[in-house]
Amino acid sequence: MRADARENYEHLLAAAHEAIAEHGAEASLRDIARRAGVGLGTLYRHFPTREALLEVLLRTRLDQLTQNAGELETGSPPGAALVSWFLQAVAFVRTYNGVVALMAAAIEDPESALHASCETVRSAGTRLLVRAQAEGTARADIDGTDLFALIGALGWVGDQPTFSPRAGRLADLVLGAILTPGEG
Repeated sequence: MRADARENYEHLLAAAHEAIAEHGAEASLRDIARRAGVGLGTLYRHFPTREALLEVLLRTRLDQLTQNAGELETGSPPGAALVSWFLQAVAFVRTYNGVVALMAAAIEDPESALHASCETVRSAGTRLLVRAQAEGTARADIDGTDLFALIGALGWVGDQPTFSPRAGRLADLVLGAILTPGEG
């Protein structure tokens, strides 16, 4: 990629991060291009669809969550690793209003640009959950899909102005339901 094209690409990602953090996943692509100081055609040359832009923007964060899960899996006790990762995942889905709906749709659609990243994150969370269950620190009657759905539910709560102030408390309640008594 030419240096100027690479610079435009990076500006577009930075602008998309800002716009989507402020206005959600449906932020105006025209506004993103304007913030990046490029034309709409340049945005579409780099990202032919909204999902393609979101996939690149979110993939880095999702890959980081997956990497963090691996580090926690080898470096922390199972229950503590699950709690730490769960809270990181909830913080991620709360970063961008509307990302939960995209992730929920992507996990069911193998053709989605976000499918692989979402599936990898779900698998990473599942490994942490199974490890905590084997140790007896997490309930045995939930699975990785339940965990993924609970993270999504807490992200949705954070998207709602009425409930957003309660999101931290609700995350604690959900963790209390995932962990066995005496953990957390």
